[in-house]
Amino acid sequence: MSSYLDQYGAGEERRNKIIVRAVLGFLGMVVVALGAYYSLRNDKEQGKLRGFRALLEKKDYQAAYRHWGCTPEKPCKYYPFEKFLRDWGENSGHTDFASMQVVRKVTCKDGYGNGWKFGNDTIHMWVVREDLTLSYDPWPNWRQTWLAAIFNNCSGLNRTLPDTRPL
Repeated sequence: MSSYLDQYGAGEERRNKIIVRAVLGFLGMVVVALGAYYSLRNDKEQGKLRGFRALLEKKDYQAAYRHWGCTPEKPCKYYPFEKFLRDWGENSGHTDFASMQVVRKVTCKDGYGNGWKFGNDTIHMWVVREDLTLSYDPWPNWRQTWLAAIFNNCSGLNRTLPDTRPL
């Protein structure tokens, strides 16, 4: 015959196992969610750059110019189609995407940038998060630490453009 105290604490042990499993499950879900966020947070911006690269690889320069945000009918004020072709056309030196390397990635609250290296020449690309505008990186020479990249922090870096307005 079993005594009254044989089952003492058995329910508490089971409850403790349930609590430990729930806490570990929750922490596991947090780790998976953070991993997904940090791996996918630049996906739209990287997609914009991938689309631009694909159009250039197909040599569809009109579509690439439109992807940049300009049209031949309404060209960008400071970036006409002729200049675009000088930068990205057949004779630009930026057509060998098979040997191109991505040399630098920068993540900020306001945008995403990376460097495309063609031989000895590096083009620094920038995508604005707000409207996915594609342009050249206005701050191509600064580096971002891994800790700043985790928090999308670009503050503290010399990111000011020189004031070129006439006096």
